[in-house]
Amino acid sequence: MNDDVRNVLTALAAVGEPWQPHRLTSVNDYDVKVVKLLGEFVWHSHPETDELFLVVAGELTIQLRDRDVVLGPNDVFVVPKGVEHCPRADEEVHAILIEPKGTVNTGDAGGARTAEVREIPAAAE
Repeated sequence: MNDDVRNVLTALAAVGEPWQPHRLTSVNDYDVKVVKLLGEFVWHSHPETDELFLVVAGELTIQLRDRDVVLGPNDVFVVPKGVEHCPRADEEVHAILIEPKGTVNTGDAGGARTAEVREIPAAAE
């Protein structure tokens, strides 16, 4: 893991595809990930952990079974562990996720959108 200063905007610029989380850094047992979001994800939950969303740019709707939570730039929302949710971005969103190392992006749903955490390319550091 790089122990130098990391820039969120530079890291986000290196992310090519939506729904492909990239590790920006780690702190203790948690990964700080940057991700671009576009369209609707899959309904899923994380039975063992909370998931923090911080929107950097755009508007993200986190659909819950009983309501929608709408986040704009600089807004933070924590999806509690075990709560089923489905992120949706009608236009591209740039976000930061904080969750324990090894957390699968599709949680308990699995499927085609499951993606391994990628590292930020060295040129973007």
